[in-house]
Amino acid sequence: MPQEKSSLSREQILAALQRISDELGQRGVKGELCLFGGSVMVLAFAARVSTKDVDAIFQPTREIRDAASKVGAEFEFPDNWLNDAAKGFVSMRHEVLIGNLPQFPNLRLTMPTAEYLLAMKCLASRIGSVETDADDVNDILFLVRHLKLKSAAEVMGLAGSYYPDRISLKAQYLVEGLFAEGKV
Repeated sequence: MPQEKSSLSREQILAALQRISDELGQRGVKGELCLFGGSVMVLAFAARVSTKDVDAIFQPTREIRDAASKVGAEFEFPDNWLNDAAKGFVSMRHEVLIGNLPQFPNLRLTMPTAEYLLAMKCLASRIGSVETDADDVNDILFLVRHLKLKSAAEVMGLAGSYYPDRISLKAQYLVEGLFAEGKV
């Protein structure tokens, strides 16, 4: 039987990040998280109400992992609720900003620019076939509209500027299909 899809709301994520900040403060440590993926869509853009996890790269790594593990247990979150799986998608052109993300006394949050996030979503190009599968389509649509991009070629050019020679034909067909179907 498939595992039930977990879902972290904006309020749950913010409460957990506050607790991580508190934990770091108790240890005399300042931390930084660069958020990616669904957590940015939830926290910065309010483009969706929840995400399955919080993808980020973070420093200091060990202290934040320890704090996240403790906080995750307190909140009864899945073990990998805060993870650095997105590090494989970090571009050499790593453009981040604070944007409208909340900040905490011992935890600084940053995020990719909207252009960079769109490029990452295109690179992944996940199309979920069932409810538990990851799906980037709605995030791509939101970001294309947010950036007021007018053509698939414009989107693919932007994605290629962050990931030269890494954007797949699957991504190209997905984006072209969204424009051809009038979804953008």
